[in-house]
Amino acid sequence: MSAEKVQTAVIALGGNALSPPGDRATIGDQFSYTRASLAPIVDLALDGWHLCIVHGNGPQVGDELARSEAARAEVEPLPLGVLVAATAGWIGYMVQQSLQNALRREGSRRGVATVITQIKVRSDDPALADPTKSIGHELPDDIARNLEAAGHAVKRDSEGRYRRVVGSPAPVAIPEIELVRLLVEQGTLVIACGGGGVPVYADQKLGLEGVDAVVDKDLAAALLARELGADLLLILTSVDAVYADWNTPGQRALSEMSVAEAEQLDSEGAFGVGSMAPKVRAAVDFVRHTGGRAVIAELSKGREAVRGVSGTTIKP
Repeated sequence: MSAEKVQTAVIALGGNALSPPGDRATIGDQFSYTRASLAPIVDLALDGWHLCIVHGNGPQVGDELARSEAARAEVEPLPLGVLVAATAGWIGYMVQQSLQNALRREGSRRGVATVITQIKVRSDDPALADPTKSIGHELPDDIARNLEAAGHAVKRDSEGRYRRVVGSPAPVAIPEIELVRLLVEQGTLVIACGGGGVPVYADQKLGLEGVDAVVDKDLAAALLARELGADLLLILTSVDAVYADWNTPGQRALSEMSVAEAEQLDSEGAFGVGSMAPKVRAAVDFVRHTGGRAVIAELSKGREAVRGVSGTTIKP
């Protein structure tokens, strides 16, 4: 008899899970938030799933950009693409160490590894010239005005807060995919496409070259899940489900949607203009291409979401 196929899941963990909005979290705080967020991942690991974790970095990379620019009188500022790689390294370290500790407490010897992952984008992607991706924390009005005067893009987010925004091109390929696949198939828990991956484009002469942008981590996770042939894409966020007509008197939680239903509601603007619509689109993209299952759920309900009793499940 053939061995039963091991299931594979890609789990997208928001940067706000490590540094909640409005909270100027220290590194110690972020370690605490990280360790509190990993219960559903540990559960899946103990159940034998093959796992790949993608984390966001919006608050962290915005803070790093502000630090770099504030120190420009003493040291050369670092470009945004390099800061994406840097945050992927230290957030990956926090997730990696936290998972190692949690697994050892449960008697598991499974390995955990962070892969700094590049992600190819198109050099002519219109999103590069139309900054929309919020990074960093809320900006006071005076700082927002000063940044705009200095030529930086600032917009109000879905909650009406001033945030710095940068270009966010669509991911099209993952150069390190075969390495990630090899590690995942060996049973290693892999942290990949951190911060959405380090955006690069293919130059005809030079090969891969960096881009100063931030790729949406949910879209990167959906691409990674497709490439790995994952059975499950789990997007953990700050709300308990996908809501139609969010922030209106008629808002309603959706426990389950088909791809067609999700696309119809999205075309009608039912998911608002915040971060939920991109999550739904990423989930739909994965389900349409693989026939797998995608779940969008609140961070603390990850265990229940995997069992299908919490969050929003999107099916073919």
